[in-house]
Amino acid sequence: MTAPAHRPRPVGGGTAFSLRRTTLWFVLAAIVLCALWFTGRVVVEAAGRHPVAAVSLCLLAAPAVAGLLRGRRRLRAARAARRAAEALDEGAETALETLEEPAPERQQIRPLPERADTAETAETAVPAAAEAAEFVETAEPAEPAVELTGPVPAADHGAYYDALDAERFEQAVAALCERDGCRDVSVVGGAGDLGADVLATAPDGRRVVVQCKHYGETNKVGSQDVQRFGGTCWTVHGAEVAAVVTTSDFTAPAVEYAEQCGILCLGREALLAWSEGTGPAPWEAAPPAGPDPAGE
Repeated sequence: MTAPAHRPRPVGGGTAFSLRRTTLWFVLAAIVLCALWFTGRVVVEAAGRHPVAAVSLCLLAAPAVAGLLRGRRRLRAARAARRAAEALDEGAETALETLEEPAPERQQIRPLPERADTAETAETAVPAAAEAAEFVETAEPAEPAVELTGPVPAADHGAYYDALDAERFEQAVAALCERDGCRDVSVVGGAGDLGADVLATAPDGRRVVVQCKHYGETNKVGSQDVQRFGGTCWTVHGAEVAAVVTTSDFTAPAVEYAEQCGILCLGREALLAWSEGTGPAPWEAAPPAGPDPAGE
């Protein structure tokens, strides 16, 4: 004999769908609606025959309806308060259970191994020191800083600057400043330099701020480059002599803007003349003391 299979109950504790129960609910709803419609019709007919009684009945029924609505609101508020109290009770019970749980045992710290004898340590350190000394002897010496102290033909100057990268070009400009008598020369170019690549103090004590542009012959320094430098050289770096030095040249708008702001533009020819010693250094070119706020 085969046992009848039980229907699985739905997950979450809900009841299964029943066609009979649903039909019964629809029938009851239809009966209630019909009763309400019949009652409303009777009330309307009675109100037509006795209007004074109907008005009095409405006045008496209004407080009852208002009280019923207030009672429903109070009932909802009571249910919400009860749910909140139950949630607080559950939270308190969970907290108490957590506090009553035993604390986890601490892990024991293993002792460190004992040191080796001093003689063994010395024997191990001697070969390591010998290897380090051998590595220092065989290592290639670091490249010296860029220095331009002797006269060089103009053609060699141009090829020399063209062969440098941007970082080495900044060092070469700093070496020129130091060669011609500047003090406190430093290369500050890189990320976050705010437009300044070389900072120095001229022989006459003025603060020199230089921006270096290592560009090719076809890539000229534009007005935007000079504008960005002009926005920081005076106010941020406190320049008294501001100059832009490049291995290329400047566009006409860049030169016009630089003249208005008092910024010196040293193109390729001016750079080579400064490097050879046949041209003036930036602080020797009689620049204005700073930007003219009045624009005169």
